[in-house]
Amino acid sequence: MKDGMRKVSIFGATGSIGQNTLDLIARAPGSYDVVALTGGRNVVQLARDAVAVQASLAVTAFDDALPVLRELLAGTGVEVAGGEAALLEAADRPVDWVMSAIVGAAGLAPGFRALVQGRTLALANKESLVAAGPLLLSQAVRHGATILPVDSEHSAVFQALVGEDIAAVERIIITASGGGLRDWPLQALARATVQDAGAHPNWDMGQRITIDSASMFNKAMELIETKEFFGVRPAQIQTIIHPQSIVHALVGFRDGALMAHLGPPDMRHAIGYALHYPERRVLPVARLDLAALATLEFRAPCDTRYPALRLARAVMQTGGGAGAVFNAAKEVALDGFLAGRIGFMDMSGVVEDTLDAIAQDICLHDVIETLETVLQTDHLARIRAREQVAARPTHR
Repeated sequence: MKDGMRKVSIFGATGSIGQNTLDLIARAPGSYDVVALTGGRNVVQLARDAVAVQASLAVTAFDDALPVLRELLAGTGVEVAGGEAALLEAADRPVDWVMSAIVGAAGLAPGFRALVQGRTLALANKESLVAAGPLLLSQAVRHGATILPVDSEHSAVFQALVGEDIAAVERIIITASGGGLRDWPLQALARATVQDAGAHPNWDMGQRITIDSASMFNKAMELIETKEFFGVRPAQIQTIIHPQSIVHALVGFRDGALMAHLGPPDMRHAIGYALHYPERRVLPVARLDLAALATLEFRAPCDTRYPALRLARAVMQTGGGAGAVFNAAKEVALDGFLAGRIGFMDMSGVVEDTLDAIAQDICLHDVIETLETVLQTDHLARIRAREQVAARPTHR
């Protein structure tokens, strides 16, 4: 260990969350000892970052990408590894703070393993809470670990609740930009292309989450996350369209007060809050000029336009294994849309039909969560979801 330096690892280092985390670390030279960086197929970026922060270990999730990564890091002193087992081994390495930013269900097992060390897990992998919320939270309690939310909305709620009694909370309102298609006529959404849905008016994010923003599947996931992380009833959780993305969340209390968290659409705020918690340190984010903003708009979301919200509420009511099915089916449906096999509005149909199909096989409400059962449910849901994608007419 480098003396006096905080030991950190970043899982999903080459994605937008990982890159913003590295940006903050680079601005504080001498403060952080980077133990492990992990990424996917963008091994050029992974190698570049590993050298820049003098990481001890760089891991690609894909075995076939390992030779290139090894060649890029030859002679640098950075240890290199690849594959799922290597990700888990990296998660076992003791550090003080872990960023969990791997996209999708692939981030569940490394995050779960990281908690065993009793460390702080900064959770940007929303799929973990959706698929296995009670399991992840109980793992943290068992090992004396801390989970801090990194989604901008849940970080906002977390901050609004500092010093408050959760029993005094009447409602939690999660804001949504509405994504790149929010002003399209409803009848035009079926014709939306990957390029259309992949352009966000406010946030700079990866392709998958940007499309999830347009379909509101990301917001549906966040509703489920809110229930799991904060332990509130589904009826207490609301969402509202807020095109400016300045108000990230609001917490309403039983005395009628409504506490809002405002900030620019810059993920470095939520990341920095988790990185420095419980301190607040100077962050390189823009300061709001309320006079220049002049107005903030809000409007209710339409379930016809955003059926993912309705499905999320059904999942919360069912509980058990429903979250794992919802997440897995959503990932498969998005893959189908990206591949041009189904249309934009077909994604919600794939998810709903998968939930219905799985419910005929098993009672989702009664599924007892262990890591093994979550992964088994995830696997079964992916099979059923692929069948649903294949059953639909090829999208033109």
